[in-house]
Amino acid sequence: MPERNVRIGFVGVGNMGQCAHLRNYVTVPGCEVVAIAELREKTARRVAERYGIPKVYRTHEEMLANERLDGVVAPQPFTRHGVILPELLRAGLPVLSEKPLAASVEVGERIVRAAREGGTWHMVGYHKRSDPATIWARAEIERLQASGEVGRLTYVRITMPAGEWIAGGFTDLIREDDPPPKLDFDPPAPDMDEATFKQYVGFVNYYIHQINLMRHLLGEPYSVTYADPNGVVLAGQGQSGVPCVLEMSPYRTTVDWQESALVAFERGYVRLELPAPLATHRPGSVEVLRDPGNGVTPETVRPQLPWVHAMRQQAMNFVRAIRGEAPPPCDSEEALEDLKVAREYMRMLKSSQGEGHG
Repeated sequence: MPERNVRIGFVGVGNMGQCAHLRNYVTVPGCEVVAIAELREKTARRVAERYGIPKVYRTHEEMLANERLDGVVAPQPFTRHGVILPELLRAGLPVLSEKPLAASVEVGERIVRAAREGGTWHMVGYHKRSDPATIWARAEIERLQASGEVGRLTYVRITMPAGEWIAGGFTDLIREDDPPPKLDFDPPAPDMDEATFKQYVGFVNYYIHQINLMRHLLGEPYSVTYADPNGVVLAGQGQSGVPCVLEMSPYRTTVDWQESALVAFERGYVRLELPAPLATHRPGSVEVLRDPGNGVTPETVRPQLPWVHAMRQQAMNFVRAIRGEAPPPCDSEEALEDLKVAREYMRMLKSSQGEGHG
């Protein structure tokens, strides 16, 4: 595309819309937020004033009809992605939405079809892939696999206890007294009863990041092999046979966030620590142990990473993808696989608890 600012429209400026997305896009070089669509009129006006956004619309239909856009950021509740995302995608615009792709596999499939029909692409906001630490770690994992210097990849473990994920990130949130708008939501998964669907939605809301990150670190698809009936451990196996484990809240913290991943090799590891999702100006950290043996001195490496947080880097990645400079870190087709993994986990969990799936 020509060397001009990428023109972005926002559909929704609620909590995450403002504090995870908008405040980053308005300061990304080469990006211009030209309009917002927000049902809450007082909130919309105040947000537009603060961030210098020239146009405000009540609905996305009005915005699409009146603006020349290069992309849309739509931070909507994922339980209504099937209501709104297909309309945006069929307009032929690249779209970024929050994770997960949808609240059911069936709605996710409909969103993927809409992107194809619109001849465009849909980036799903797995911001952990955009953290400088994850980017560095993934590159090092690929290098170690190619060189073979520390042997083969043997195991991946992700641990994410419940904690303080906001980390002060809503401090500058604009709150108005608009009445809550009446919204349409997607239907529940057809293969789940009400209680199971509620549990599934809770699971994907909180742990779908880790479901996605597991595939990213493995570098290949994986399947679920075990679901602990207490809901603490999910075990899986990569396509090549590598075992993997997700530990879900083996403990909890109240004023901290302790998310980590261990990618083990025969003679070393890559260890990744990630900050709270809304912590700003703070990347994750990486530690690498290389112990090749044969008299070679073992070494531990801890790279110094730039002070760029994942949400800001994600915004830059979306703009780069619109410009055609790089593919989106995770598109809707891959994000659909996360919903399938989560559904298989839920099926196994119910079975281990002696319950039916639907």
